[in-house]
Parts: sequence; structure tokens; C-alpha cells
Amino acid sequence: MREGVTVLQVLGLNALTEGVYRAMLAEPDAGVERIAASLRLSEAQVREALDELLKLTLLRPAADSHALRAVSPEVGLTRLLARNQNQLLFQQQELESARSEIAALSAEYVDRRPDDEMVLRLESLETVRDRLEELAATATQECLSLMRGGAARPDSIQAGKHPNQLALERGVVIRSIFQDSFRNDPDTLRYARWLAELGGLTRTVPLLPIRLVIVDRSIALVPIDPSDGRRGALELHGAALIQPLCALFDELWRSGTDFGQPAPRDGQDLTGSERALLELLGHGHTDESAGRKLGLSLRTVRRMMQDLMNRLGAESRFQAGAQAVRNDWI
Repeated sequence: MREGVTVLQVLGLNALTEGVYRAMLAEPDAGVERIAASLRLSEAQVREALDELLKLTLLRPAADSHALRAVSPEVGLTRLLARNQNQLLFQQQELESARSEIAALSAEYVDRRPDDEMVLRLESLETVRDRLEELAATATQECLSLMRGGAARPDSIQAGKHPNQLALERGVVIRSIFQDSFRNDPDTLRYARWLAELGGLTRTVPLLPIRLVIVDRSIALVPIDPSDGRRGALELHGAALIQPLCALFDELWRSGTDFGQPAPRDGQDLTGSERALLELLGHGHTDESAGRKLGLSLRTVRRMMQDLMNRLGAESRFQAGAQAVRNDWI
């Protein structure tokens, strides 16, 4: 029962009506004036409560006068309880009927989709968010996601919180892979901690190829334009399209670092992000494009590169690249 709510209020009496009913049980011969004085109410308030008690059949005319008598709780409240139970039963039947109609409508909607491979276009960010909420509400086993880029947008975080919480409460497994760079963003860190507290699982890797959401290993969402998520997403169906994406997620999950653990260093004392930066620069990426792929700011990329040059004893980028190859860093 909710805090501060009495049993009688659950049965439909408000605080005023309950007070008058109790007063009439305690003093059966008390009139309106005396009840009003004892409860510090106006006579109009008492008469309003008496009208309500009559509707609830908790009052009856006295046999020997025109006065009203309170019906005993055993009779009156038991009758009221039975009435409420009948109403609840009717409401439950209506809810079950509504549930059946929802299931029938959902089945009709799904039946319109072909069984083989299919691609649907979700043309806006709002449409994608609505579809993700829908998928989270219907997921039965697991939701997998690759969160490419650095810091997650605060509005994206907020939009995903409620559906994720409901899915976790139903026992759906949620596993998310972020890029290592998200550890530098307070909003994304708070979200990851919140998700972990509810039972969600998070790992990080230096680089992610795409943003990706997979639901129950049967539906996947990928961006229409990987460089601009606001343009919408493609919704993929069919084993031929989904299985390779599941394999990609599983491989990245195996190589990832659990949230809360420091980024591991390899035999050359390099973090995954440092090695990935060297490889990207070695393949001709600029600091800006390497930063975009790693989800790092330009300042962070340049600071990391300067640290690597110092550790390599190099005075130029070219010398650092040559020394990194000799040291088997790349």
C-alpha cells in the first residue's frame, strides 16, 4: 500500500469522508453540528461527506427517526470491498482483451514483412529513436550495440535510458562496446556506471568500424551515413545480413576490456589506443582523421603522439615511424 494511504481510502473514501464515517461509528447519536465541531469542519463539509457515504451505502436511515446511522464496518466495508473486487476483475478482463488486441495487431504488422532478407530505411534520428524504443520493449533475449565515436550525446543517453531500464528489468541481456576514448567523457562514464548498476555489461576497444545495434540476433540497425547519425539508419532482417554482424560483435567483445578496468598495455607497454594511433598515422591518416576514428580530440591526439615520440627518442614524425617499426610497435 502506498505510504500515507489508509485501507478505507483504497476502498474509495477520501480523508474527509473517512473521518466523518469514523466519527459516526464512535458516536452514533451525534448530529451534523457535533461532528463538525469534533472534526473542526464546516457543517457543509460534513453534509458533503454524508452524501458520499450514502452513495457508498455506508449510511442507512435509523429505524426510529429520520436520522442517519453508520452501517457497521463488517457489513458496509465488506460489501464495498466486494464491489471494488468486481470492478478490478472487470478492468483486468478489459486489460487482457487489450493485450490480445495488441498481440493481434503486432502479429498482423509482422506478417506483412517478408521472411527473407530485407532492408528498411529509417529516414531520421527521431524515427531511429522511436524504433529503438520499440525494439527494446519487444526484445526477449539480448540487445547488443557498438557505440562508435567518443563521447555520447547527452540527448542520446537520455533517450536510451528508459527503454534500456525496462529491458533489463525483464531479464534482457544488454551488452555495449564503446571506444576507449569514452573513458574521458563524464556524461558517457555516468551512463556506463548507471547501466552497470542495473546489470548491463560494457567493454571498450580502441577502434570500432561502425555504429551498430542488434536485437535478439534477428534485427540490426546500422547508420545510413556512418559519418552522420542524424541521417537515419537501415534496419536489417534475415540471417544472411545479421549473422556476419553478430560475428563482428562477438569478436570485438572477446578482445574488449571490461568497464571499470584500466586500459591494458601490451608487451611494448602500449595501450590499444596508442597502437591504433600509430597504425592510422602509418597508413597516411592526418591527426584530424585519426582523431575522428579514435573518438579523440585533436589536442589529445597530438599529446599522445608527442608522448610516443618521447618514448621512442624521436625528434620528428618520420623518425618516430621508423623507430616504431624497428621496435615492432607497428
